[in-house]
Amino acid sequence: MNRSAKYPWIVVALLWVVALLNYMDRQMLSTLKPSMQVDIPELQTAANFGYLMAIFLWIYGFMSPVSGMIADKVNRKWLIVGSLFVWSAVTLAMGYARSFEQLYWLRAVMGISEALYIPAGLSLIADYHSSTTRSLAVGIHMTGLYMGQALGGFGATIAERFSWQQAFHSFGIIGIVYSMVLIIWLREKPADEERSSPIAELPQTKSSLFKGLGLLLTNLSFWIILFYFAVPSLPGWGVKNWLPTLFAENLGIDMSKAGPLSTITIASSSFIGVIVGGLLSDRWVQKNIKGRMYTSAIGLGLTIPALVLIGHGHTLLHIVGAAFCFGFGFGMFDANNMPILCQFVSRKYRATAYGLMNMVGVFAGAFITDLLGKSTDKGNLGKDFALLAGIVVIALLIQLFFLKPTSADYTE
Repeated sequence: MNRSAKYPWIVVALLWVVALLNYMDRQMLSTLKPSMQVDIPELQTAANFGYLMAIFLWIYGFMSPVSGMIADKVNRKWLIVGSLFVWSAVTLAMGYARSFEQLYWLRAVMGISEALYIPAGLSLIADYHSSTTRSLAVGIHMTGLYMGQALGGFGATIAERFSWQQAFHSFGIIGIVYSMVLIIWLREKPADEERSSPIAELPQTKSSLFKGLGLLLTNLSFWIILFYFAVPSLPGWGVKNWLPTLFAENLGIDMSKAGPLSTITIASSSFIGVIVGGLLSDRWVQKNIKGRMYTSAIGLGLTIPALVLIGHGHTLLHIVGAAFCFGFGFGMFDANNMPILCQFVSRKYRATAYGLMNMVGVFAGAFITDLLGKSTDKGNLGKDFALLAGIVVIALLIQLFFLKPTSADYTE
C-alpha cells in the first residue's frame, strides 16, 4: 500500500487525526479553567494558571530538539504511535487529578510525550511529498492542529453539561484507541532503510547522533529561520492560550461561549489560510525560488493589523474579524515553515531542524504565556496583545532581506 501514489496522501490523512488530538488535548485546559477552579482553588488566579500552561511549554521546548534527533534516527511510525498513546493516557489521568500539583506534573509529562510527535510527523510528510505538493500536504496536516484547537474550545461546553473530568476522560480514551489504528495503517517511508526497525540506529555514537545538530548550528540561513519562526510564536501561542480569556473580557460573555467562539474563529480562518497558502506556495515556488518565502511573508503581514485590533477592539465584529484575519495569515505562515526549511536542510536532518525550531518557538510561547498571565491580573491583556505586532514586523523584514534559497528542495 505504501508504494501506491495515493499513500502519501493517506499518510497526511492519518497524521491529520494525530495532529487534531495533539492540539485538542493540550488546548482544552484553557477553556476548562472556570469549571476546574471550583475543585482546584489554586486555579483561581491567572498567574497560577499561567504557570500550569507554561510548564507544558518549557518541557515541550526542551524535548523538541531531542525528539527531532531521535526522529532522524528511528522508525518514525513507532515514535508517533508511542507519543500519541502516552499523551492520551495523560489526558485520561488528568480527569482524576485532585490538586494543582498533580495537574502540574501531568502537564509536564504531556509536554514530553507531545514533543515527540511534530518533528517526526512533519518530516515523514515532507519525505513522502515532493516540492510540487509539500506545502499543500503540510498545510492540510496543519488544519488538524487547528481543528483540535477548535474542538478543545468545546471542553468548557462539555464541562458545563457533564463535568471537566468527563471531558478529559473522553478525549483521552479516543487517543488511546486511535494509536491502535496507526499501528495497522501507518508506514515509514520505505526508501529509508536506516529506519527499518523501531529502534533502528538509536544506540550510535555521540558524533553520529549530534552530527546533524552541529551542521545546523553552523548554517547561517538556519539561524535566520529560527528567528523568523520564534518571533511569530509569541503572538501565536498568546492567541492559543489567552484568546478565550480576552474574548470573555472584551465582549463581556461567559467562558462557555467565549471558548468555542474564539477557538472556532481561529481554527476556521487558519484552516482556510493553510490551504490557500499551501496551494499558492507550491505553484509560486515552481516559478520563483522565493515563492514559499513570499507566501509566508504575506500571511505574516496579515497578522500585524489583526493583533492591534484584537487587543483594542470591544465589539463582536472588530474582535472576531481581527481574530479571523490573524488566523488566516498565521495559517499561510504555518503551512510554509517546514517547506521553507526543506529548501535549506537535507532530509537527513529535517526532524532535528524542526525540533530546534519547535524549541525556540515554544520557549517564546512559554515566555509570553507567563507574561500574559500576569498581564491579565493587571488588566492589561488587550494592550499587550497589540504590542506584539511590532516585533512581528522585525521578523518579517529580516526574512525578506536575509533569507536566500538556492533550490526548491535541498538534496545534499
